[in-house]
Amino acid sequence: MLRNQYAFEGCECDRRMPDYQNKLRRRGNSGFSACHPLAASKDSEMALFGSAATVRVQASPTQVFATAFAYLDDVFAERSAAAARISRITLGETHRVELGGGVFALEQAYRSKSRPDGFFESHRNYVDLQVVVEGEEWMEVIDLQRALVREDYDPQRDLVVYCDSQGSKLRIGKGDAAVFYPADVHMPGLCGAVGPELVRKTVVKIPVQRND
Repeated sequence: MLRNQYAFEGCECDRRMPDYQNKLRRRGNSGFSACHPLAASKDSEMALFGSAATVRVQASPTQVFATAFAYLDDVFAERSAAAARISRITLGETHRVELGGGVFALEQAYRSKSRPDGFFESHRNYVDLQVVVEGEEWMEVIDLQRALVREDYDPQRDLVVYCDSQGSKLRIGKGDAAVFYPADVHMPGLCGAVGPELVRKTVVKIPVQRND
């Protein structure tokens, strides 16, 4: 299931960053409170997409999401260290950045791919907050109940791979974001009609709350 304000069509390098939770406290952020869980909900959420600002309003008001969006403020701030770092990533590289509270980002640069080169995936332990910083890509998403598993869960990669299916298509450009929960089977990184193009992107991995 998708929710947004628009219609839709049918090697890692460890790097340390400032603790964004501390940054939130210094700013006096009150976007979350002790009554909310400190991690994303596992079962009750549905995929979101749209501008990063819109997704921010619609996302769960939890500490981990606030940490993620504080980081995105830096990513889109003019002449910020985060923006400069992503702009310098070599094509094909992915850099891991720790944000605090179990949240981390995978900053990457790649060329979008044709659909036959993509695959559907989902995750159990992390919610994906995928944000395009430069370029444009297409994504597809289907509900977990409609998906057939092709490769069983890999706990090292927190990854399940699924057989191909017809998904809802999302066009994600610069400044846009998509949030995928464990029930959202998604295929990111696809090119459009113009063919492959350079995409600079960050994928913020947000830990899922465990209620058991």
